[in-house]
Amino acid sequence: MSLGPSPRRRAVLARRVRLLVSATIAYNVVEAVVALSAGAAASSGALVAFGLDSVIEVASAAAVAWQFSARDPHLVHRRERRALRIIAVSFFALAAYVTADSVLTLAGGGEAEHSGVGLALAALSLAVMPFLSYAQRHAGRELGSASAVADSKQTLLCTYLSAVLLVGLGVNSLLGWSWADPVAALVIAAVAVREGRAAWRGDACCP
Repeated sequence: MSLGPSPRRRAVLARRVRLLVSATIAYNVVEAVVALSAGAAASSGALVAFGLDSVIEVASAAAVAWQFSARDPHLVHRRERRALRIIAVSFFALAAYVTADSVLTLAGGGEAEHSGVGLALAALSLAVMPFLSYAQRHAGRELGSASAVADSKQTLLCTYLSAVLLVGLGVNSLLGWSWADPVAALVIAAVAVREGRAAWRGDACCP
């Protein structure tokens, strides 16, 4: 019967999680600035939603970084529930804003313009995020940390959103289907709600 990783292995895994979280925060700060700026310039709800998701990812990763900043493994464990709640609330806040903005856009509140910067950013994130997500999820599962796994799912969500954003912006640019942008944003909102519920229940971790 497995008793889990040894104390030395747990220390290695915790350090790995901290490094991956730091990399996630750094990337997402840049991603948020670029996406929000490009989204505002192109009046793109989907691109703004993507930028806001990057902000949420920073908050999520910061919560995990705070949890693992404790050197005492017992304190790390006690902080986990609070970190999960922060991650869940962040997901719900994103979904609420994106839904309201998309409904207003579909009701005639404006049309998104072409954004070459947005397309390039979505393609880059689609290439980068799966690797960060996989590495953190693997470490989090071995460590038995639900918050690290939930944060890795937030990073994986960015991969899905990158694909959705790429399709939405591409269809809008190539075919002029302005409704594709807010519809893509609504998909982002739906996925955010699902992952937020999983984080709130704390069932995002391990078999």
